This record gives sequence, C-alpha cells and structure tokens, in this order.
Amino acid sequence: MICLLLFTGSWLWLEGIKRVQQINALTETIGRHGLRLFAGKPIAIVLLSFLPTILNAGLLELNKEPIHYKTTPVCDRIYLLKQQLEAGTARLEWDEQRGWLPSVLKHLQVPAWSQTLVFSKTSLQINRISPATPRAIYFNDDTYVGWVKHGDVIELSAVDPEQGAIFYVLPQKKNVQAKIIRDQGDCLSCHSSSKTKGVPGYLVRSVFVDQNGQPYFGFGSTTTDHTTPFDKRFGGWYVSGMHGRMRHQGNVITRDDLSHPVDADKGANLTNFSGMFPVDDYLEPGSDIVALMILEHQSQMHNLITYASYECRHALYYQQVMNQVLKRPVNHETESTRSRIVSAGEKLLRYMLFSDEYKLQAPVRGLSEFSRRFSSQGPRDGKGRSLRDLDLERRIFRYPCSFLIYSESFNKLPLPMLNYVEERLIQVLQGKDHSGEFVHLSPRDRAIILEILVQTKAGFLDKVNALNHKKP
Repeated sequence: MICLLLFTGSWLWLEGIKRVQQINALTETIGRHGLRLFAGKPIAIVLLSFLPTILNAGLLELNKEPIHYKTTPVCDRIYLLKQQLEAGTARLEWDEQRGWLPSVLKHLQVPAWSQTLVFSKTSLQINRISPATPRAIYFNDDTYVGWVKHGDVIELSAVDPEQGAIFYVLPQKKNVQAKIIRDQGDCLSCHSSSKTKGVPGYLVRSVFVDQNGQPYFGFGSTTTDHTTPFDKRFGGWYVSGMHGRMRHQGNVITRDDLSHPVDADKGANLTNFSGMFPVDDYLEPGSDIVALMILEHQSQMHNLITYASYECRHALYYQQVMNQVLKRPVNHETESTRSRIVSAGEKLLRYMLFSDEYKLQAPVRGLSEFSRRFSSQGPRDGKGRSLRDLDLERRIFRYPCSFLIYSESFNKLPLPMLNYVEERLIQVLQGKDHSGEFVHLSPRDRAIILEILVQTKAGFLDKVNALNHKKP
C-alpha cells in the first residue's frame, strides 16, 4: 500500500505540474483582460480551484462534481439484476458444488465458455487462490464474474454506460436469499489507479508467482493489453491453446533466479491441465488463450472509454465555471477544454484501431468454443463481415477496430467527445489522416472497416455523409 500511495502521489504531482502550466496561461489571459477573479486574494486560490482536475483520478474526487461516482444512479447489468432480486421478480438457484455461480452467470448472460483461470494471489480472496485452486473469471462485453472454490463471495463487476466499472459482491450463503451488494470503495484501491487509466476500471496483470501463488513483485509485473509483447503476458494465469514458437509466462511457477525466473517452454502450447489442479471443479476444463487475449483488449478499451468520458465531463464542468466567472457565453469553448478532448479522444482512437498492436509471430488457436461463439455474435454487413471476425495469424482481429464501438458506454460518451472520436475515425478510415499513427491499417483494412460500420452501426452513415459535406 505504501508503494501504491507513493506511485499515485508522484503521478498526481506530475499532473499538478501540467495543471500549473495551464493555470499560468490562464493568468496571462486574465492579465490581458484586466480581470481580477479573486479580489485581494493570492493567486494560490486560483491554483486550489483547479485541484479537482489534478486529482480527478483520486478516490475522493470520484465522489465530487461532476462524476459523483457513489451517488449517481447506475443502470449496469448487475444493478438491474440486484433490483430484480430485491423485488422478487428474479431468483437465483443454489448449486451444491459452486453455489450461486451457474445461476448468476445465466441471469447476467455471461457464458461459461468465456472461462479464464488465474492462480496469482492478486485479487480480493487471496487466501483461497493458489495454483491448485485458481480463480475463474467469466465475462461478456460489459460484465465480469469472479469465482473461487470455497470462496466467501462471488465477485461481480459491470460497466455502467456513464460511470464506468461498478463493483459488487454476491455472498455465497446457502439457505439465505441471494443478495448482491455494491462495493463501497475497497475495490477501487486497485481498480482506480494508473493501471486503469486513472478511472474505475479493469486490469489484466502478468506477474511472477511462487508455488503458493504469491507474486514476486520484486521481479516486476506488467499490466497487459493487445500491445504487450507475447513473452510478457499471462504470468500467474493458466493458458490453454496453441501458439507455436511464441512463448508466454503462463502455466509455470517462478524460480528464485532473477536472470531466468520462468521456464517458458514448460508452459507452452498446453492442451489440458490434468494433474495441475482439479479440473472438474470448474465449469470448463481450460483457460482459453483467445479468451485471454480478448479479455486483455477489452479491459483497457473499457478504461479508455471511461477515461474519455471523465476527461470530457471534467473539462466541460470547469469550462462552465470559468465562463460564468469571466462572463463569457455559456457555450464558449476554451483552449483547455479542446485540448483535453483531443488528448483523451486520440488515446481512445489509437487503441480502438489497434495502433502499436503486438504482431503475432505464430498462429494462435484456442481449444474451447470461445473463438467460434465470440465471432458468431456479429453484427455483420451485407458481405458477412464483422468486427468480431478473428485473424489470429498476424493479429487478433481480421478487421482491426474494436467491437466495443457498438457498446452503450461508447455511444453514451459526452457529445463533444463522441463527435470528435467519430469524426477522427472517419478521417482515418477515408485515408485523410497522414500522421503515421495508423500506418498499420492498409487501404483495404480502412475501406472494409468503414463499410462494416456504415452498414452495422446505427447513425454512422449519416455522420459520414455529414462530414463529407462539412466545409473545411
């Protein structure tokens, strides 16, 4: 915890320096206009008035204007089930081997074939997790379920369209009415940090672990996504599937040798886990490599959508405050607001178009139903193409644009942010961006992605037409 606080403090200080630079520019503007915002008060008051933007990733700031993380009503998938259970319109069925797990997965429409298994002690129920009793994670596009054998609770989280990741627990108690409880902030000590882009969100970590599942943090750890080199991934996870000559850190215990901590060959291309842990305790026999790769991508995609939303909301809120103070028109857009929208929007755009994606050095093949079932969920254009179509030879997706562009959280981005990201996306797909950030997309890639979106994403064709007729 001390290390976390020190790291966060350093990050906030760097953010503070950036904000001071913005404040200096503001004071120069104020000086040119001959205005005194705070008559008789030192300029430090101005600095303090901007501290919320410095601390916008802090736990305290989440509960203040304009986010109000704890008190703003949510409508995520788990909250809706919570309401149904409390109203008596839904009921969970108890399973003698796994408690509420099979029933809650069914109600949340989270498939068992999404199962991944992690044996590092890096989550809530660390005393229950080990290489012999890995934690199972199940997920769909917006919901995550964590289960541990003999665990006290089932861990739940879902993405609210406006507030981002919301966390819950479901106590594993037989003969008691199932009750979903929203977390009051404990989860955010890990799930709202630099590893989640500074917002309530998700992370897939690769760590070195001992025979009990305890991480060797002294060896380092990696928060992974689709840009992470393959040999840095999956430490502390079970990984089933084929990946040729590529190596990862999964399936193995760390040796006490900093120069050569894992035997990656030993954990490579595993097709079953017999003898490693009691496979029959779990809903599925494996921990599919493709499911893990999708989990890595979508966890940080969720974070970047939430980050873009929070940044835009903060920028608009403080713009409103300054416009009132300076008696400017209500809709006057400041350079600071535009800069924050552009910065967060570009980060989201680059990630959703898979800039800097790690290039696969060998084909990847999962062993479960995951690849087929995931791809089958569409939507598809008139030629049968979908953003869910997998490549797995050179890269994850055949058409590299994130399927979460269809998500409610993306569609509910604040309008200035949504307009910016979609306009830039259209520019890139039409070949009008020459920045070099998207050179990995061939003209054919761009044309096909644009065709898919025009035919499958509501309102996208209208935006393309409007942008084509927009005056320079």
